[in-house]
Amino acid sequence: MIVAGLALPSSDAVVESPVSPAIKTLTLPEPRPVQDGNPTRSIDADALRPAAIDRTAAVATATDPAPTDTADNPAAWQTVTVGNGDNLAAVFDRAGLTPRDVHNVVNAGDPAGELTRIYPGDEIHLRIDDAGELTGVRYRMDETRTLVLEHTGEETFDVNVETATLQRRTAEAQGTINSSLYNAALDAGLTDRLVMELAGIFGWDIDFALDIRAGDRFVVVYEELYRDGEKIRNGNILAAEFINRGERFRALRYETAEGESNYYAPDGRSMRKAFLRTPTDFTRVSSEFNPDRLHPVLGTRRPHRGTDYAAPPGTPIKAAGDGKIVHRGTKGGYGKTVVLKHGGRYTTLYGHMSNYANGHSVGDRVKQGEIIGYVGSTGLSTGPHLHYEFRVNGVHRNPRTVDLPEAEPIAERYRADFERTTTALITRLDTLSGTRLARADD
Repeated sequence: MIVAGLALPSSDAVVESPVSPAIKTLTLPEPRPVQDGNPTRSIDADALRPAAIDRTAAVATATDPAPTDTADNPAAWQTVTVGNGDNLAAVFDRAGLTPRDVHNVVNAGDPAGELTRIYPGDEIHLRIDDAGELTGVRYRMDETRTLVLEHTGEETFDVNVETATLQRRTAEAQGTINSSLYNAALDAGLTDRLVMELAGIFGWDIDFALDIRAGDRFVVVYEELYRDGEKIRNGNILAAEFINRGERFRALRYETAEGESNYYAPDGRSMRKAFLRTPTDFTRVSSEFNPDRLHPVLGTRRPHRGTDYAAPPGTPIKAAGDGKIVHRGTKGGYGKTVVLKHGGRYTTLYGHMSNYANGHSVGDRVKQGEIIGYVGSTGLSTGPHLHYEFRVNGVHRNPRTVDLPEAEPIAERYRADFERTTTALITRLDTLSGTRLARADD
């Protein structure tokens, strides 16, 4: 499967990218959602009924080791892995516990109710004494928080949350493209998610469907997150360089004291543009901007004042920039169409939609990257595609070549801190890039 120039192999395990103007959005296995911090204490009735369960998910050795026994508390710990279709009742039943145990645990107090929202692959540590009585429960709610229940007698439990601190380390990768960015990045040790994040960072300057060439190079500095000395996952890209057809692009991640983060060029310019270059994930450009085109349906000379992006029906269409919906409905040969107004100078048009995104109406404001509709073939169309138009002061411009206005640069109140905190990253990119160039010359 070719994905916007990244040449991804067919796989269900490819990770979703950040919002990007130039790469496909990939379908992922559903991640475990972040839970509310204040779940209900009342028991979910479904938690008391064993569900249809995957019996292959039996008591297993934990990848997250269970607590060790002590002389004062010799009861054995066991770890149960949640299987497809499991709820807490099914997990407890498999461990030899009763619906009453389920009730006592989930109603022990906040946040014990988290145990009513478990997901396949989760591990629940259970301590059961020789009499078959449940005396302890441990359940990792997320990367840093572990729910701990200790039996206090009768049918009650003390509830606590242990918090672990993640350690952050930096790592680096670099490579030269021979066939595709995706293959080169994997060869360099990057994960699927980091590949897509890298493409997203530079996607406003580089068209990863059309601009990539053999010999292009990249350097990436990124975080790795560890807990108790064990790597949990990769974090954010901290700095990156991409050399495309001899032109060098650099991006540095900067986070404000308020927790807002973005990527900037070394001089403080935002890597983002005010508009996405392409508002959908496409397989090919099926028709270019052409003022003297022969219309494929009507057979007459009619200007083609936009760009057609062929894509499967139902592919999401994103707002190219922050703006207000000024039209949402059928519009002649465009079929189902949305028109956005961006300030006083710019408008964008999205035609031939199969349908509109829910929750929008004329007059609503949308943010850049927000889904406004889906690719279709309504109106005068020979196949599913997005017809996209970009107008400046009412004049049609080629969406693929028009100079896009820059997003806001880093605020002056942050500039001194930005320069101070990114100096080491620039030095590291200089060193790594110099190493790459030296190796290329060998």
